[in-house]
Amino acid sequence: MLTSALLGVALLGFFVPVVVGQSNVWDQCGGLEWTGPKSCTSGNCCTYSYDWFSQCIPGKCAEIDPPTTTLQTVTTSTTSQGGTPSPTSSPGTGGSAGCGKSPTLTNGIKSITVNGKTRQYTLRVPDNYNSNTKYKVVFGLHWLNGNMGNVVSAGYYGLQSLSNNQVIFVAPNGLNSGWANSGGEDIQFIDQLVALIQGGLCVNPKQIFATGFSYGGAMSYSIACSRPDVFRAVAVIAGALLSGCNGGTTPIAYLGIHGVADSVLNISQGRTIRDKYLALNKCTNQNAPEPARGSGTHIKTTYSGCTSGYPVVWIAHSGDHVGDPKDNNGQYWAPGETWTFFSQFT
Repeated sequence: MLTSALLGVALLGFFVPVVVGQSNVWDQCGGLEWTGPKSCTSGNCCTYSYDWFSQCIPGKCAEIDPPTTTLQTVTTSTTSQGGTPSPTSSPGTGGSAGCGKSPTLTNGIKSITVNGKTRQYTLRVPDNYNSNTKYKVVFGLHWLNGNMGNVVSAGYYGLQSLSNNQVIFVAPNGLNSGWANSGGEDIQFIDQLVALIQGGLCVNPKQIFATGFSYGGAMSYSIACSRPDVFRAVAVIAGALLSGCNGGTTPIAYLGIHGVADSVLNISQGRTIRDKYLALNKCTNQNAPEPARGSGTHIKTTYSGCTSGYPVVWIAHSGDHVGDPKDNNGQYWAPGETWTFFSQFT
């Protein structure tokens, strides 16, 4: 006698062909350390995005001789998450696979499935989007008990108003209003978003950035450790080692912002994660002065001697655990500093 589960599959088989262990459209189907299904449901092709991620895309796979072999080969070897995944580019453009094509992504709140969990994100595509323009991408990561809507409301940490309508902004939602990144699941979420955006929009693969405050800063740091050859730079605001650091052996451009009076994540925790990149980027050891508590000021240190293309900047302010520090003159300066830091890379 069939169990109810088997009976359900048997009945479904009368209407549509079912292949157990296949990924659905837009779901992951391959990549380094991927242990899930490596083929797609009918009408979709498992398409390589970069070493860490292949995705089921609508359409047939291109064929070569013999006809049963496809151009797609899924890499299944295991490597450290600190490896060197490289985003694919559209041939001849230097841009992503979405360049020169009609966009498949639009503004709004969207959902994708990652490891069987529904994950949400908000996407902001520039007005008058041009499929031949290679856009920067900035990920804005929320704080503990925050959400993607808070990041959107804050203008993606104030960067949207500075972007001159030339940046694709992404605000993902963490699980349980945070970024615990258990088993690397949040990194896999980010991987899937990077692949989705590069496939659906025209992106400059060399200009992908992440920033966040508190838990979002911790997740930005985790991205720096795990995906230094996908993300060009990170800006960590009042962050700490909360979301893990799988890898952490490859340089990445690093901006750290922290308050000397931080009562939630002591500034010493910010210094610790900063110091990893001072060492990795081979910066000269130097004194980084910090302002007195409550003085209403901030001090910026740009380290010298860093490997070319991998600067480290540290900004200490006199305040507490805040994502938008301001000085006594009422000036909010973190968005401008972050924008300036990201804008130096071409």
